[in-house]
Amino acid sequence: MKPILVVGTSSDAGKTSVVMALCRIFADLGVRVAPFKAQNVSNNSSVTIEGREISRAQCFQAEAARVEPSYLFNPVLLKSHGNGGVQVVVNGLVHKNQGIADYYAEIDTLKIHVKTAFTQLVDDYELVIAEGAGSPVELNLLHKDLSNTFIAETFNPRIILVADIERGGVFASIYGTLALLAPEIRANVIGVIINKFRGDRRFFDEGEKIIREQFGVPVLGVLPFLPLNIDMEDSQSLQNYTQRRGAVKVRIAVIATPRLSNYNDLDVLMADDELDVTLIHGFQTLADFDLILLGGSKSVISDLRWLKEHGLFAEIQKFEKTIFGICGGYQMLCETLNDAEGLEAEVPSSETGFGFIPDTVTYQQPKILKRGAYRIFNFDAQGYEIHCGRLARYPLYYQVGRIAGTHVHGVFDDNCFRTAYFKTLNPAYQGFDYVEYRETAINAFTNMVRDNLDLNALL
Repeated sequence: MKPILVVGTSSDAGKTSVVMALCRIFADLGVRVAPFKAQNVSNNSSVTIEGREISRAQCFQAEAARVEPSYLFNPVLLKSHGNGGVQVVVNGLVHKNQGIADYYAEIDTLKIHVKTAFTQLVDDYELVIAEGAGSPVELNLLHKDLSNTFIAETFNPRIILVADIERGGVFASIYGTLALLAPEIRANVIGVIINKFRGDRRFFDEGEKIIREQFGVPVLGVLPFLPLNIDMEDSQSLQNYTQRRGAVKVRIAVIATPRLSNYNDLDVLMADDELDVTLIHGFQTLADFDLILLGGSKSVISDLRWLKEHGLFAEIQKFEKTIFGICGGYQMLCETLNDAEGLEAEVPSSETGFGFIPDTVTYQQPKILKRGAYRIFNFDAQGYEIHCGRLARYPLYYQVGRIAGTHVHGVFDDNCFRTAYFKTLNPAYQGFDYVEYRETAINAFTNMVRDNLDLNALL
């Protein structure tokens, strides 16, 4: 089967979720399908079975496709650490920290890795569904565009354009995108998907006719707005999250620092209708919460300083109830953090932590990338590690009294641990099956896409 490239009229048009649904649709048809994104910009990553690091979005799409995630699915990953700098991850391993200008200067070298990965997937799978990035017609960046232009020109895939109708201006965005595409790329556009439609579908019948007759491209489907609250790709997706709420048992304050990363750790908490999760973006009193959660961070020391500058450090220090840290947040709970090599920022630095954990954090290479089974908090749980910081006394986890934390991402995904932990905060907490919830959410979204997509035209 010829590869498919899903591009969007803008960022957050819904490319990731559409690719996810298409992966599940084709997998259900018995096709061995692989997701792909040449270059992703996200601090939300996970570890593959090879011990490599890729975007959570491609892991999520692989889950939908029912295949094991691989570094081949996302050969270039950029992780921002502020001030215009990025950590460049190539083939799942840290390549270097550099500025955007220097990154673009080496783009031809990265094209080799992208081409190798995509070619391998085409050989190994019956179908590759690639996700574009942002808009495919950023004219000043076309020669540097790995995810859209390079894939379209190099591999000649069939192209689907996803347009976000919720933003408004959907006709202009579709027309403008099609008009600005190079003729050889435009010729491969097989249709448009209108995404995030609200209201009566019949009101868009005329719109579909306009796109088909005036723009010369068929509408493959009009997808109703349906929140998909798992494995959010970026901070914009996090803002769009729709939280479930029922009989709330525990109120959680999540400290949303500027460089918050791996916030997929929040998915399970926000999906739990017994928990109320509030994102704290600036100073506020925290006394009314039952738990403070400090999540991952792409630049721990910078985020720690941000907490001090905005008064949250002092507010957390005087908090008398439970505090839990994950990865970077775990490290903040220690006494001292030392980054002598400047691995997480532009310059070497050191900072005093909260001092709740009697330990010191030292940042050093290589980055720890590990995935598998862990024995933590007296539970056996599946999870993964992504960090350069090492704790001298408590390298994996710590729990004494009201203070707890771990380097292991995904620990709350474990039903047994999560239920036991929150019962200590409120014995009335019941818990739920998160694995079942995820599968139900994937299937519900996929069924919605399948019901509103002209699958015959796509096939």
